[in-house]
Amino acid sequence: MKKIAFIGAGSVVFTRSLVRDLMTFPAFQDATIALMDIDDEKLMYAAKSVEKIIGSGNYPAKVISTKSRIEALKDADGVVSTINIGDLDVWANDITIPKKYGVDINVGDTRGPAGIFRAMRTLPEMLAICKDIETYCPGAIFLNYTNPMAMLCRGMQSETKVNVTGLCHSVQGTAEMLAKWIGADMEDITYTCVGINHQAFYLDYKWKGEDAYPLIKQAAEEHYQEEIVRNEMLRHLGYYVTESSGHASEYVAWFRKRPDLIEKYCTHGTGWNPGHYFMVKDEYEKREHTWKKEFLEWADNPVNLKRGNEYAANIFNAMFGDGMLYKFNGNVRNFGLIDNLPEGCCVEVPVLASKGTLEPIHVGPLPSHLALLNNVSARIEELAVEGAITGDPQKIYQACYFDPLTSAVLSLAEIKSMVREMFEANKEYLPQFKYYE
Repeated sequence: MKKIAFIGAGSVVFTRSLVRDLMTFPAFQDATIALMDIDDEKLMYAAKSVEKIIGSGNYPAKVISTKSRIEALKDADGVVSTINIGDLDVWANDITIPKKYGVDINVGDTRGPAGIFRAMRTLPEMLAICKDIETYCPGAIFLNYTNPMAMLCRGMQSETKVNVTGLCHSVQGTAEMLAKWIGADMEDITYTCVGINHQAFYLDYKWKGEDAYPLIKQAAEEHYQEEIVRNEMLRHLGYYVTESSGHASEYVAWFRKRPDLIEKYCTHGTGWNPGHYFMVKDEYEKREHTWKKEFLEWADNPVNLKRGNEYAANIFNAMFGDGMLYKFNGNVRNFGLIDNLPEGCCVEVPVLASKGTLEPIHVGPLPSHLALLNNVSARIEELAVEGAITGDPQKIYQACYFDPLTSAVLSLAEIKSMVREMFEANKEYLPQFKYYE
């Protein structure tokens, strides 16, 4: 019998989708599913969700619901993290303080000053989880879904011995979107997607073995308003980027540095990320108030037991389940994988999962202009992780000085004032920093 631990299981919708996927593999149908969260109510609803899935499939699996991380992790074969440090008001500071200085961030969970402060708050807890894994289930594979993906994975992979990789659904999600745009079935699509998390590019995208980029470029013009930022990047860079337009707009200097550009590129056609923080905040608050209603509606209907498109269950199955090889895009350190990105930084590349091992695949160099774009973000992330681990505030200031959007809007002195204010707002979450002047 296998044991899978979910740390942050109160992400109810995500937890139940991953458990549903696990149950589609015979190797896990009698597994122990250990759910851990610090929120009693969300933990209860997560347990009810998993129990309904198990009952609907008549699976012999067992559910453990606990607030003890050690209990959840003990003897686990696989671990999944979906934790979040701080509430909506803490996250709001990451957005509203830069906004006051003229840096208009959209989501703020991945990079830029908002992503950097989220990383500093979250990394100590992720390292603590890894230390517990080393103690209580040292052979477990740890799959991280918590953002900021690249900085957290970079920190865990350098500071611990845990076999950890990070997963983001933007790669397969965007691939499916492009297939839909060109009228293709995903079973006929193959691609090579390479770069860094939320800023990886499809170097090739083939339909039945034939280059589909001419069709994608035509479709992107027809669907321009649906993904304005990404489609505009395709026009000028020639390759399609993985992360949605709302996110993508805040990682570069081109779309959000002036109100007229935000109106032109970011306010219309970015999905539920409409280019304005308060609209995004409203969306998150609405979700916070409606998740129980959504659960009740889900619970009143038959459960769809069909496997979804997330990677996690397939990886677990390959590594300690039925042993079927599985290829996915994962976040790993760059040791000989992408030739023209910094050695040791966190990259998102194809990875092959097999019995007990994860094998990242060497992909060579990125096109020079894409490498230039990725290099800036990757080197900023290296600085930020070093600062978060050592408690050196100068590393954090320097990381923010070079952020593309921030540096397009503010002077060095203005950035320092902004970051100092963000330190002050986050000081109770940053015990590793003894000072931040």
